[in-house]
Amino acid sequence: MTEHGATSPGSAYAAAGVDIEAGDRAVELMKAWVAKASRPEVVGGIGGFAGLFDASVLTSYTRPLLATSTDGVGTKVAIAAAMDRHDTIGHDLVGMVVDDLVVCGAEPLFMTDYIACGRVVPERIAAIVKGIAEGCLLAGCALIGGETAEHPGLLGPDEYDVAGAGTGVVEADRLLGAERVREGDVLVAMAASGLHSNGYSLVRHVLLERAGWALDRVVEELGRRLGDELLEPTRIYSRDCLALLEGPAGVGVHAFSHITGGGLANNLARVLPAHLGATVERASWSPAPIFGLVGRVGGVPQADLEATLNMGVGMIVVVAPEDADRAVRLLVERGVPAWVAGTVGRAGGQHAVASGRSTVPAGGQVVLVGDHPVSP
Repeated sequence: MTEHGATSPGSAYAAAGVDIEAGDRAVELMKAWVAKASRPEVVGGIGGFAGLFDASVLTSYTRPLLATSTDGVGTKVAIAAAMDRHDTIGHDLVGMVVDDLVVCGAEPLFMTDYIACGRVVPERIAAIVKGIAEGCLLAGCALIGGETAEHPGLLGPDEYDVAGAGTGVVEADRLLGAERVREGDVLVAMAASGLHSNGYSLVRHVLLERAGWALDRVVEELGRRLGDELLEPTRIYSRDCLALLEGPAGVGVHAFSHITGGGLANNLARVLPAHLGATVERASWSPAPIFGLVGRVGGVPQADLEATLNMGVGMIVVVAPEDADRAVRLLVERGVPAWVAGTVGRAGGQHAVASGRSTVPAGGQVVLVGDHPVSP
């Protein structure tokens, strides 16, 4: 993390609303967590102008390809601010970044973060960074740098936003993508932990603005307060995805699809060649209650829910048919609920007439067919 410079409380900068001493306290509070989110290749510590990573680790690769990704968590930060709970939003940030990296088969190596706020509250900033560090630990990557910027006049005193960037590496001949996908491949779905970090503009509009529900409202079908459900951290899949690829237990993975903004069909289409299509069977899983709640309370059609939310699937792995059962078994053993959710076939035919088609023109067609099981 980049440290703020020192100045006196009575300085002109302080008079403009920037509390540099608060920034220094925030750095002190976050140091322990940043130190935990490390790897042997990290050089130096907190406080420098740039994070350093020993790239000699790449010499073990024949042709290493660096992968990079950047993301934020969207309007989920508004829920964290309203609940005054800030230790999970960083976890979401890591999930959004590293699980985009692993889609191409890359191992996440390190991340940097950026926090913009209207006012530095040291304990709040430290809680955000704690969540980022914990997410990095789960992902197996290092947190090697970041920045906290105070923007009085642009953001309200209790407003903030977070963003992050990550770098990973993959051997060139192990790069995953649409060119590996074959007719007859099987789709294995990995369960989402909840809404993850997408579609919160819709969810907030439906439940908080239109329905007027309070975040501390206990919702019977959720079994907890609404705010706690909306802050459920994003599941991080990177190590589980890499486990599918590595060692004697590895399976014939052809592609991954991280199900984020745009829903399952749109994201899956991005990893399919144009001449192939995928059929996803809704009957293979029951979405968590939060998804049906948004649809019912807001009168949101199923097609709109599926085009916005993950509907209970956070990651799809496209595998050779003979490896599908082994992939499911390995994931379940690692604590990730997983199941066979569909297949890949030639574009056209039933894909041309089924509902829920992807609107991404660059990829193959994806359709969702059937109905989800009715909850008892």
